[in-house]
Amino acid sequence: MTVDHKLILNEVKDYMFIALGLAIYTVAFTVFLMPYQIVAGGVTGLSAIIYYATGFHLENTYIIINGLLLIVALKILGWKFLMKTIFAIFTLYFMLVFAQDIVPKQPGSDLPFKLMGEGQDFMSMIIGCMMTGISLALVFMHNGSTGGTDIIAASVNKYHNVSLGSVLIAADFCIIGSCMFFPQFGTYLERAHKVMFGFCVMMMENYVLDYVMNKRRQSVQFMIFSQKWQEIANAIGTQMNHGVTILDGHGWYTGKQRKVLCILAKKNESVNMFRLIKMIDPNAFVSQSLVIGVYGEGFDEMKVHIKQKIEHKKKMKIVFATNNQNKLLEVRNMLGNKFEVLSLADIGCHDDIPEKGQTLKDNALIKAQYVWDKYHVNCFADDTGLEVDALGGAPGVYSARYAGGEGHDSEANMKKLLSELENVENRKARFRTVFTLIIDGKTQFFEGICNGDIIREKRGGEGFGYDPIFQPEGYNKTFAELGVDIKNQISHRAQATAKLVAYLKK
Repeated sequence: MTVDHKLILNEVKDYMFIALGLAIYTVAFTVFLMPYQIVAGGVTGLSAIIYYATGFHLENTYIIINGLLLIVALKILGWKFLMKTIFAIFTLYFMLVFAQDIVPKQPGSDLPFKLMGEGQDFMSMIIGCMMTGISLALVFMHNGSTGGTDIIAASVNKYHNVSLGSVLIAADFCIIGSCMFFPQFGTYLERAHKVMFGFCVMMMENYVLDYVMNKRRQSVQFMIFSQKWQEIANAIGTQMNHGVTILDGHGWYTGKQRKVLCILAKKNESVNMFRLIKMIDPNAFVSQSLVIGVYGEGFDEMKVHIKQKIEHKKKMKIVFATNNQNKLLEVRNMLGNKFEVLSLADIGCHDDIPEKGQTLKDNALIKAQYVWDKYHVNCFADDTGLEVDALGGAPGVYSARYAGGEGHDSEANMKKLLSELENVENRKARFRTVFTLIIDGKTQFFEGICNGDIIREKRGGEGFGYDPIFQPEGYNKTFAELGVDIKNQISHRAQATAKLVAYLKK
C-alpha cells in the first residue's frame, strides 16, 4: 500500500468513526437527556435550553450558532483545521432532525418519550452522560470536533496563552448557569435545581470522556530476559515497528552477564508482544508493568508550557523578503505560531529588488542584504529554481522568468519547458531552495533539495509555478495533486525552512 493510499484510508477511517460517535451522541441526547429537559454544556446544551424555554427547535439554534462561529473561525483557524469540524456540525444537525422525527413524542408535547419512565431523571442522566462521553471520545480520538465552544476555545488559544480546557469549562458554566435567567423553568429554586443537574452532566460527561481517552493511551513497559535476546529484539523492531533498548545486566546469584531488553508500548499491543516473545523463546522471563505516562515520538505529546520561551517566540518578528503570497503562506504555515512573519509590503517596502546573481545563493543574499541595509530588521530571503538534468541545470535562477518578459507567467514557463523536453527521455529534475537569514547582522544559509521528474503534461489544480508538471521522487502524483499538507512535508522549501527554524529555535 502506497503512502497516498494509507493517507486516504486513515482519513476515511476518521470520518467513519466521527460519524459513529455523532450517532451515539444523537441517541444519548434525544432519548435520555431531552425527554427530562436535562441541560448540558456546549452549543448543543445552549440550543436545548432555548428549546425547553421557547419551543424553538434545538437543531435550528445549533446550526445557526455554529454557522456564525464558522464564518468567524475560518479566517482565524483556516480550512485545514475546520474541515472535520464542518463535517461533524452538519452530520450532527441532520442526525438530530432525523432522530426527533422518528422518536415517539410525549402526550401533548414535542419532547421525546421518557424511555426510563416517570421520575427517572437521575438514572437517565447517568446513562445519557456515559453515552455522550464515549461519543465525544470517539470524535476527539479521530481528530474531529463537534464545533461550537471547541471553535471558540481554539480561536482564543491561538492568540492568548489560555488552555483549551479552561475556555471550555468557562463556556459550559456560563451556558448551564444561563438557566437562572429563564422564568419558564419555574421558581428560582427550580431553576437552581436544573442548573445543578447541568453541572452534574458536565462533570460526569468529562469524567467518562477522560476515562476513555486515557484508557486508550495507557502504556506498558516490558523487561525481557532471554538467551535469544537478539532474535526477540530483531522481531520486535521489524514486525512491530518498536524501538528496543538493550541494557547490560549482571545476575547477583549466578554472577553472569546478561542482556535485558526494555520496551515501551501501548497497552493494547501487549498480547501481540507476548505472542511474539513466546514464539521465539517460550522460556523467556518477562516483566510487564503499567506506566503512568509515556511522552515523545510515537506516544503522547509533552503538553507543558515553557512560558517565557513561548512568549518570546510568539513575539519574535521576522521579515520574509518577498511579496509572493503563495510562498509567504507556505512558509507561514510551516513556521506556525512561533514567529510573526512579515512580507515586504508589511514593512512598507515596495521596491523591485534586482536579482542579478548567477546562483540561487547569490540572489537570496542580495534580497536579504537589501532589506537589512535599508530597514535594519531581522529578515530572510529565498531563491528557488528548477534544475533539469537534460537542460544542463536550466532554467535554474531564471525559473520564474524562463519564458521571458517581466512577470512570472507560470503557464508560459511550463509550456516552454515541456516543449524543450518533448522528445527527451531523461526527465530527471530537482527543485532547489536557498534561504539567506540575517539576524542581528549575522548571515546564515540554508538549502533544501527535492528530486523528481518532469512529467509530459500538467496534472493537478493546487500549488503554483511548476507544481503541475513536477512529480517528486517516491510519489505517483505531482506537487499540484498531492496538496499543500504533503507538499509542505517533503518540498525543497520545507527542507530549507526546517533547517532555518531549527537554527532560530537555538
